[in-house]
Amino acid sequence: MSLLKIEHLGMHFGGLLALEDLCLEVPEGALYGLIGPNGAGKTTVFNLVSGFLQPTSGRISLDGADITSLPPHRITYLGIARTFQNIRLFQELSVLDNVLVGFHCRSRASWGEAVLRLPRYRAEEREHRARALELLAEVGLGTTAAQPAGKLPYGHQRRLEIARALATGPRFLLLDEPAAGLNSQETLDLMEFLREIQARYRLTMLVIEHNLRLVMGLCQHLTVLDYGLTIAAGSPAEVRRHPEVIRAYLGSER
Repeated sequence: MSLLKIEHLGMHFGGLLALEDLCLEVPEGALYGLIGPNGAGKTTVFNLVSGFLQPTSGRISLDGADITSLPPHRITYLGIARTFQNIRLFQELSVLDNVLVGFHCRSRASWGEAVLRLPRYRAEEREHRARALELLAEVGLGTTAAQPAGKLPYGHQRRLEIARALATGPRFLLLDEPAAGLNSQETLDLMEFLREIQARYRLTMLVIEHNLRLVMGLCQHLTVLDYGLTIAAGSPAEVRRHPEVIRAYLGSER
């Protein structure tokens, strides 16, 4: 069964077509890739799925429930988390505090309990802190908890953003160019890391990526966009051979 289903999704910004008639189904447990040249509409898809934009047309469903018109905080609560092409960390906050922010959507204590620091709030705060430290250890950042997030090396900032997304308790993880700015060895390490967290947290993932080595080696299924239109879909091997993909995106990578 598909965990995420996108039906005839369209997005126009005034007279500019960003996305037209996108149909896409991501099975539960899949590692699914969304690729295409710059301006193809990939990040627009992520912004629509995560509630940052409302579509001009179409429908988005999570596990059969319509989430098309929901705001970002409701979509996060239902189990969709995302990272961003341009890393969006709280640079001056500590690494630990950045992860603690992710737990906010799962907080059970009321606003009043937090202000007065009543026992349930304090217990929850201790629980979240312990779990955040575990998450940091799991992503290889266990020794950096007290450091300002902005002082981390670029690759570590990428991992921290993923750790913060995991803190929201997702079922479905949207990764927007996770290998951007990484060297070849860091990219290989990232591939293994993503496989590990998918298995550990039983995640379904949709990945936007320009690094063909990563996306072809990581994903079982790909959809290719060009100027807002779907030009191909299939296994990495099928997509790599598709003439429209070669023309629009892969070029000499054939």
